Amino acid sequence: MRRKNAKISNAVIRRLPRYRRYLIELDKKGVEKISSKDFSNLIGYTASQIRQDLNNFGDFGQQGYGYSVEGLYKEISAILGLDKEYRMVLIGAGNLGQAIAKYAMNINRGFKICAAFEIKPELIGGNLEGVPILDYETIVDYVEDNEIDIGIICVNRGNAQEVADKLSFAGAKGIWNFALTDLEVPKHVALESVHLSDTLHALAYHMNDIKKAEAQEKEKAKSKSGQTKKDSGKEKNNT
Repeated sequence: MRRKNAKISNAVIRRLPRYRRYLIELDKKGVEKISSKDFSNLIGYTASQIRQDLNNFGDFGQQGYGYSVEGLYKEISAILGLDKEYRMVLIGAGNLGQAIAKYAMNINRGFKICAAFEIKPELIGGNLEGVPILDYETIVDYVEDNEIDIGIICVNRGNAQEVADKLSFAGAKGIWNFALTDLEVPKHVALESVHLSDTLHALAYHMNDIKKAEAQEKEKAKSKSGQTKKDSGKEKNNT
């Protein structure tokens, strides 16, 4: 039986999609069950971490058996709310919007982009990956009339907050923000901001961290080699 813990950390939530991705691959390979230890070797988290994460939501494993791959996949999908379809609109049909639209429609099953919105006259009336591009001025009525769940913001930072305000007012339940700015939304609206530069900066940190670690290892090896030569010299002198 699944249980709901109101104090589950964001770090745990962010690990769940990774578990789900690996379970999909295991299922494709015909794997029916997996232990937390084998899952740990596969995914990189400790077995203890995996058990703790999953225990936040229920007792999914069986002693001596492990986890049912198909069963755990379905449970995690339900926990993440991926057992239903979400209706979305995209605001900003430029290069970024086009890339996000293509990704969302080809990768994320269960997420349907119903319309895109633009302010540029030359784009209005066209389509984005088969989705109609409508006049931004009509967005509030469209979101209200079509029971839109999620708004995807792909506009410049100067206009992003206004777009978020309109989406929230119109009844959108979540916002996926790709604008390079932090937004403020009402408590009843979920917000996920994607700052691509943050991940690039984190990558730079990890690269430099590896470089420092390698330099330290070389320094240790050099010092050890020097000490070995020094000790060898002492032995010759004593002889």
